[in-house]
Amino acid sequence: MKKLYFALMLLLGLLCAPAAQAAAEPLPPEQAFQVSAEAGTPLRVSVRIAPGYYVYRDKFSFTLTPAALQAGAPTMPPGLSHTDAHFGEQIIYRDHLSFTLPYTGTGTPETLSLTLQGCADIGICYPPTPYTLSLTAQSSPAGGPLTLDLRKGLSDAPLDPPATPPAPAQAGADEATRISRLLDGGNLALIAASFFGFGLLLSFTPCTLPMVPIVSSIIVGHGHKLSHRRAFALSSAYVLGMAVTYAGAGVLAGFSGQLLSVWLQNVWVLGAFALIFVVLALSMFGLFELQIPARWQHKLSASAHHHAGSMPQLAIMGAISALIVGPCVAAPLAGALLYIAKTHDAVLGGLALFALGLGMGLPLIIVGVAARRLLPKPGGWMEGVKRFFGLVLLGTALYLVSPVLPPLLPMLGWAALLITGGVFLRAIDPLPDQAHAALRLFKAIGILLLLAGAAIFIGALAGSRDPLQPLAGLRAGTANASEAPRFTRIKSNAELDAQLAASTRPVMLDFYADWCVSCKEMEHRTFADPQVAGQLASFTLLQADVTDNTPDDRALLKRFGLFGPPGILFFRPGGEELAGKRVIGFMGAEEFAQHLRQLTTD
Repeated sequence: MKKLYFALMLLLGLLCAPAAQAAAEPLPPEQAFQVSAEAGTPLRVSVRIAPGYYVYRDKFSFTLTPAALQAGAPTMPPGLSHTDAHFGEQIIYRDHLSFTLPYTGTGTPETLSLTLQGCADIGICYPPTPYTLSLTAQSSPAGGPLTLDLRKGLSDAPLDPPATPPAPAQAGADEATRISRLLDGGNLALIAASFFGFGLLLSFTPCTLPMVPIVSSIIVGHGHKLSHRRAFALSSAYVLGMAVTYAGAGVLAGFSGQLLSVWLQNVWVLGAFALIFVVLALSMFGLFELQIPARWQHKLSASAHHHAGSMPQLAIMGAISALIVGPCVAAPLAGALLYIAKTHDAVLGGLALFALGLGMGLPLIIVGVAARRLLPKPGGWMEGVKRFFGLVLLGTALYLVSPVLPPLLPMLGWAALLITGGVFLRAIDPLPDQAHAALRLFKAIGILLLLAGAAIFIGALAGSRDPLQPLAGLRAGTANASEAPRFTRIKSNAELDAQLAASTRPVMLDFYADWCVSCKEMEHRTFADPQVAGQLASFTLLQADVTDNTPDDRALLKRFGLFGPPGILFFRPGGEELAGKRVIGFMGAEEFAQHLRQLTTD
């Protein structure tokens, strides 16, 4: 009953959260991002992130005092992939972020100076925000970490709970944090069941698809005389190898206190696994044959007959598959390993990851048992299956390395993959008049793949970086063919006052920064719209560039009570601001044009 209630509340939150968020005013940075630190070797840093806000992984910087100490590279959990049209693929964190910060040098750290940068979902981006945390002050009686409030300075009180609980839509955004919280509950049966469910869900991701032909080919290779019991045993051995490998990772993390999933997110590790998938795919296409030496084949065959069916070999294959799939399922792995690293409870963590592996393997067991009856005898049809799974392997390789590639390359990769798939399905080959219905269906699917690949390729050349919306940039470019209005840059309150005093026309002041995604969208989609550009011709256009976050930049933001760009203000000739006419966050061209019309009629 509790699960049903939670599901209903989550659905309600997903429906209502966007509306509530749109109406909310942006929070000050010290409320949006609350930072705490714990002394130790290494240091432990936590960031509590308000619902509807996020921080960038690559925007953190650290300095320690005394100066003899040097901060190392933080060990952060895998984050969420965040794509925008201008900055490409970014890694962000929501709700809560905990990480360790190693340091080198002699002495004990006294203060940690930390800078982070984040944004709100409504379109506001904050300038780089500095925090200074004391690491030598006495801990609070409750044992909570030391915290910093930018308005009040250092506080020795634990972080207060937020005034309102996180919206369900945001509470589930960071998988690693959510799973870590689940483990904190300590109910062994619930933990095992939950992780089995997580694994079952993960089994439907692209990462596990390459395992399907492995299991099915094993079963088909034993012939139609194979019993259901034997098929179940063979596929179960493969899955147990996977599950034991995951459990071993959990136990190892319990003893070492380190997040192995971070290692699995290393660029070189991802590249190595992707290369393995590419090699396997080329083998599927028949470019070469992957096989072990004849002497080894003979020994394995003899072992299989002696042990009634190569169980150890299948378990080893399952273990290797788990290592290859590891980078794809890094977020759930990070959740379990995050908890294990904190509590050093290797038994609980090992059990959780073992259940995760069993959940991921359940569909593979079903495939193994069903393959005996559902799959036809080996023959020419298997060549088509090999090519299909070759494309799946290439797609998995591209999926693995996409987060660490320039945004253009994955777009071109997906285009090439879809076009190749269409060609393999005979999209451009003529069919005989008496062609079977299945061949016609495959040709239709091939044509769709060919068109989708062409659309992604054209979109990539037009500047789009989202393979799911490849032509969005092309449409925007056609609509926004007009030249964008030109702004006069100002850098201080004094420059602004001089411009306002000299203006004989209404003034629009735009707060802008190079790191502000919504600012770029306003520039390319809104200001460049022909209708908007025509209306702005009657305004004096000023732009406050706060990219560098200098004292003058902060003074400009503070003067108007803004926390970051974008923010657009309007003034009468002479310098009086029009009350209630501000635009905070991104606004589309049509809505902004309507807003300008209201200004001229009021």
